Amino acid sequence: MTLVVAVPEQSSTVRIGRTTLRVVVRPGTGTGPPLLLCNGIGAQQEVLKPFVDALDPQITAVRFDVPGVGASPLPALPRTYHQLALLARRMMDRLGYQAFDVLGISWGGGLAQQIAFQHRRRCRRLVLCATATGWMMVPGKPQVLRHMVTPARYRDRDYVRNVAGTIYGGQMRTQPDQARALLVEGDRPPSYRAYAYQLLAAAGWTSLPWLPMIRQQTLIVHGTDDPVVPLANARILAALLPHARLHTYDDGHLGLVTRAEELAPVVSAFLLKP
Repeated sequence: MTLVVAVPEQSSTVRIGRTTLRVVVRPGTGTGPPLLLCNGIGAQQEVLKPFVDALDPQITAVRFDVPGVGASPLPALPRTYHQLALLARRMMDRLGYQAFDVLGISWGGGLAQQIAFQHRRRCRRLVLCATATGWMMVPGKPQVLRHMVTPARYRDRDYVRNVAGTIYGGQMRTQPDQARALLVEGDRPPSYRAYAYQLLAAAGWTSLPWLPMIRQQTLIVHGTDDPVVPLANARILAALLPHARLHTYDDGHLGLVTRAEELAPVVSAFLLKP
C-alpha cells in the first residue's frame, strides 16, 4: 500500500486580466517542475485531491478550477482550448513556474494536449488519462454520451448513482456510491451555462493533425472498461505521439481517482525519472 503523506495545501486566487481562477498548490519537497492538473468537464479541483494526496511528496501539484467551475467565476463568453491553454500558461507565470509538467483527464486531456503543443518550451512532460483526440475519436455508445451533455451528475445524487456504472464503467458498476461521493459532494456544482461553455471549448477540436509534433515524453493512462472514452483511443494516442507509452489498468473512466494508490506511483515514477 502506498503511504499517503499529508502536505499542507495553499489555496489562492490568481487574477489574469479580467479572469479570476481558484488555484490550489500542494507544495513538493523536491526541486523538479510542478505538475499542472487539468480536470474533466464540470469537475472542480477537489475531485483530483485523492490522486494528488497519493503522489510522491517530492512533486509539487497545481490544481485549478477552469472559468465557470467551482470557485472560478463564469466568464462572459466561452473560451476555446487555445485560449484556455494560454490562460493556464499565464497562471503558471503568475505562480512563478517557468517549466512544468501537465496531466489531463478526460476533457482536461484535450486541454493538456493543447498546452503541450502550444507551449512546448514550457511543458516538459505530458500525462494523458482517460482521454482522446477530440471530435475525431472512437466514440462511446450513444446511451453513454447522452448522459455527458448535461451536468446533472454533479447536481443530483440519485441521478449520478443510477448512471454511474453506465457512464464510468469499472468498479462504478458495482459501487456507484463512489461516484456520488466524488462528484456531488462539492458545494459549487457547475451551472448549465458553465457546462455548455466547456462543451463548446471541445466542439470541433481535434489534436490528430499535430499529435506527431508533440515531442515531450508522454505517459498515457487508460482503463480497460471505459464506456465514455473506449480504450482504442489510448492506442491511437500511443501510436501517434512519438515518445509515448501506454499503461492500462483494470477499471473505468475515473480510475485515476478511485485507484489513486495504484496509479499515482506510476505517474510519480514517470515524472521523477531523470
